[in-house]
Amino acid sequence: MIELKPKTRRWLIFGGILIALAAAATVFFTIGRWLVVQDPLAHSDAIVVLSGQLPDRALEAARLYRAGYAEQVWVSQGLSPAEELKTMKIFFLGEDFYNEKVLMAQGVPADSIRILERPSANTEQEVKEISENLRRNNFHHVIVVTSKPHTRRVRTIWRKLVGSDPSLIVRYAEGDSYDGAHWWRHTQDALDIVRETLGLFNAWAGFPLRPSGN
Repeated sequence: MIELKPKTRRWLIFGGILIALAAAATVFFTIGRWLVVQDPLAHSDAIVVLSGQLPDRALEAARLYRAGYAEQVWVSQGLSPAEELKTMKIFFLGEDFYNEKVLMAQGVPADSIRILERPSANTEQEVKEISENLRRNNFHHVIVVTSKPHTRRVRTIWRKLVGSDPSLIVRYAEGDSYDGAHWWRHTQDALDIVRETLGLFNAWAGFPLRPSGN
């Protein structure tokens, strides 16, 4: 076994630290853009608006509908406090209601819009609900509209839970203000980075973390 001189050992340690810092800096400055993916558009059986970021996702879905990429627009339901509020005689209109109104205001006919029946607590549940509805209707192609930093996680979860049939086209809302190149400058973008990174680790690990109550 070769014994290194103290000076050589110090240089090796210093070099290792520099390499680690360079790797960390690379991840820091590139992860914001790495999270954003988008697939080429093609005609599909349905366009799906994931819950969140009202009204940007619905606006993008309406644009795709008007461009002729699908004849139906589905709206995912997130969990809402509607039932609890109703006990206090407070009537809450969920995000899906407003997404539907945005779609109609943007020219999507009411009979082309469908609210998915089961509310979802997270993206994993949304993907399951969407894929089950597609298969029930013998549909094989779907466009899912979400926010920019959420696109890679949606694609990852879809591949793990669904596979290639039904096939997914993931698109982001063009009006999304997320700045992946400078995410550390904005609180919301930084929170997106943390949430999406943790969500990806959860997906890669086989979804050990579940929503509360599951």
